[in-house]
Amino acid sequence: MIGAVFKAIFGTKNDREIKKYLKRLKGINELEKVYKDISDEELKAVFAKLKELVLSGKKTEDDVLNDVFAIVRESSKRVLNMRHFDVQLIGGMVLHEGRIAEMKTGEGKTLVATLPVVLNAMSGKGVHVVTVNDYLAKRDATQMGELYTFLGLSVDVVLSGVYDDEVRKRAYDSDITYGTNSEFGFDYLRDNMKFSMSDKVQRKHNFVIVDEVDSILIDEARTPLIISGSTNRTLDGYIKANEVAKKLIRGEAADPNVPNSKPTGDFVADEKNRTILITEEGINKAEKLFGVGNLYDLENAILSHHLDQALKAHNLFEKDVHYVVRDNEVIIVDEFTGRLSEGRRFSEGLHQALEAKEGVKIQEESQTLADTTYQNYFRMYNKLAGMTGTAQTEATEFSQIYKLDVISIPTNVPVARIDKNDLIYKTQDEKFKAVIDEIKKANEKGQPVLVGTASIERSELLHSMLAKTGIAHSVLNAKNHEKEAEIIASAGVKGAVTIATNMAGRGVDIRIDDEVRALGGLYIIGTERHESRRIDNQLRGRAGRQGDPGVSRFYLSLEDNLLRIFGSDRIKAIMDRLGIEEGESIESKMVTRAVENAQKKVESLHFESRKHLLEYDDVANEQRKTIYKYRDELLDKEFDMSDKIDQNRREYAILMLENVDILAGGLKEDFDLTKLCAFILSDCGENIGEEELKGLDYDELVDKIVQILTDRYNAKMSVVDEAQKVDIQKMIFLQVLDDAWREHLYQMDMLKTGIGLRGYNQKDPLTEYKKESYNLFVELVSRLKTESVKILQLLRLRENKEQENNVDSMKSSMQKKQDELITENNAQNTPVREKKITRNSPCHCGSGKKYKECCGKSGPKKGWLA
Repeated sequence: MIGAVFKAIFGTKNDREIKKYLKRLKGINELEKVYKDISDEELKAVFAKLKELVLSGKKTEDDVLNDVFAIVRESSKRVLNMRHFDVQLIGGMVLHEGRIAEMKTGEGKTLVATLPVVLNAMSGKGVHVVTVNDYLAKRDATQMGELYTFLGLSVDVVLSGVYDDEVRKRAYDSDITYGTNSEFGFDYLRDNMKFSMSDKVQRKHNFVIVDEVDSILIDEARTPLIISGSTNRTLDGYIKANEVAKKLIRGEAADPNVPNSKPTGDFVADEKNRTILITEEGINKAEKLFGVGNLYDLENAILSHHLDQALKAHNLFEKDVHYVVRDNEVIIVDEFTGRLSEGRRFSEGLHQALEAKEGVKIQEESQTLADTTYQNYFRMYNKLAGMTGTAQTEATEFSQIYKLDVISIPTNVPVARIDKNDLIYKTQDEKFKAVIDEIKKANEKGQPVLVGTASIERSELLHSMLAKTGIAHSVLNAKNHEKEAEIIASAGVKGAVTIATNMAGRGVDIRIDDEVRALGGLYIIGTERHESRRIDNQLRGRAGRQGDPGVSRFYLSLEDNLLRIFGSDRIKAIMDRLGIEEGESIESKMVTRAVENAQKKVESLHFESRKHLLEYDDVANEQRKTIYKYRDELLDKEFDMSDKIDQNRREYAILMLENVDILAGGLKEDFDLTKLCAFILSDCGENIGEEELKGLDYDELVDKIVQILTDRYNAKMSVVDEAQKVDIQKMIFLQVLDDAWREHLYQMDMLKTGIGLRGYNQKDPLTEYKKESYNLFVELVSRLKTESVKILQLLRLRENKEQENNVDSMKSSMQKKQDELITENNAQNTPVREKKITRNSPCHCGSGKKYKECCGKSGPKKGWLA
């Protein structure tokens, strides 16, 4: 009550924020008179002077905001023939402050972004603008690029499929760089697999604006960014598990209202939480079919995992809804956009299970070589901002995860679209017949209709039904971005009927003419409520841009997934009470609220899923930052390698003593020097006589071993100059670091896969994960220190002087091997198979020796070292 009174008097928090921006807006508008009468050259000169003041530190970006915004508005009028509205200037201020600007569809967010982009590019530190696809990145960089170049700023775009480092580096070195979220993320991971600082393509992460921020930071954040390579594991288990899964019978979950109730059948599929529960009967049957005594023995753990994924593939994942089969491949359908996610693969063996289910070629599982999450990638930027038409429903998540406020900005012209209540039918058939009838009515008078579907399967069903009526229409499954934009842009033409997935054409305006305005504008028909209210709001927002008329309505049925899983019982009871006949529908605000409550439940589940992913990645992220920082130190020309080697050599000597039970405080008479010398010889190839170590106590022994190893190493390295020596040392350290980090990531993956079972033992899985992963990281650090020194001691330089001086060939050989391991995709990637090298073939490092006598020989000899 008090809150309601407070709002009535002072307005909402959002209202108060807008008032603050309105005060500054007056100052910008007053400057418009100043700049509109000067020439192009004078305008550019004023901007150049302001830029110089910012670069020199005499002025901050906030100090020059009013002038810069006024200059950008005036420049836009001259170059693009577009003048920023006042609400767009407010949007620009919101973005500059590192917040989310929620602006309705058609309010010109692309133009809004130019204001903070220009202002923040003045520092010379670079600005990134993130879009949802390559088409929009290229379009926006080209269109807005005219404005940027007019003001003397450079602009470029990072596109998928173009992996020339020079091209990408040039793009990142520009003042303004456009690209997709996945390209920025993968370039960050690839940069941390480079063997030279000059080979990195990205600069520091300064300021980023994320377009369609809800899609990228919320929807896509459930999937981590992973660069992966082949594991070379057998694929037979997937085929066998698929056969077993087909023979198990699906049952029902135990009834919580019936005492001692038990689940029926061999397994229960929980569609709400996407999990499988195998019953006792199911376990017994599976053990007989697999021919094993205990399915959950450690040796059979992989079988139980394969079976779980096979049951998910058959019971929770539907063809043409969650994935399609094309050209003998299983391709994921993005659940939010309806687009095909080429190259992306489900993780943890699920994709292989789907391939086995569909009888297509099963591709190998992949091993993580580098990974991060969108949350942790975008939180690296000094300043993060975003814009979208729909963010308020997820304001809590934006605040908790990204520390981002959402500011809702009023429309330039009031929204005139009419949003009608949902119509709910008992069955899908009744619903789709009603949709067809409604399309016919609108089409007869020439009103354009955009029909949103939740899946490819539904769009194809509607297509076949419409084809029978003879109504001309376009179908868009969003497989091609260029075609997608073209079809969506023409969806407002008189008489047009367009069927599209709910999110298709995001970022493209649908314009209508006066004749269509007179007919009521664009008619949006939703054939199903999405799990997220934001997606429904995005679909509605396709109509009614800039004060245009429009209509929207959703047609639902009790058989729709959302209602079937989360809310159909209550609605069905209402329909039964009202005596709804076949073909009849109900239209009620109460029912619409029930649907929205079901959506809120799903949104809450997805939020917990993303939060869960982030909690685990936050643990890994601290380790990732430590490793990447150490890697950058190794690449730094000023880094003191000799000091690092001296520190590590002492730790290596202590470790060798521990391995032969010689400990600090022990009696020197008890030291087994024979065993020690034998261990040193086998571990690092150095032959030390017992007489050199006799009569020494523990500390003297450590000092003596360190001294001998140091002297012998320095003598060995005296054949190369100091610069070459440092390069060799760095390459060895980097190779050890990368190999150990890959192995560590694999161990972390294995730990994460099984950690949930700790919950059955009354232990918090996250706490256990933190503890175990810390122990693994301590082991990793220890291994890095000792393994690098060990390899340097084992190192033997060849006498071939020509190759001896060619350190660059070693570096390029290692980079090539690294590049061959990786493949880039949106999420879990298709693994790259390394070519098998036979023992007698020439070694790939270029030494001229056979593989078995060089890199294939036991020991760590690499590159031009043998």
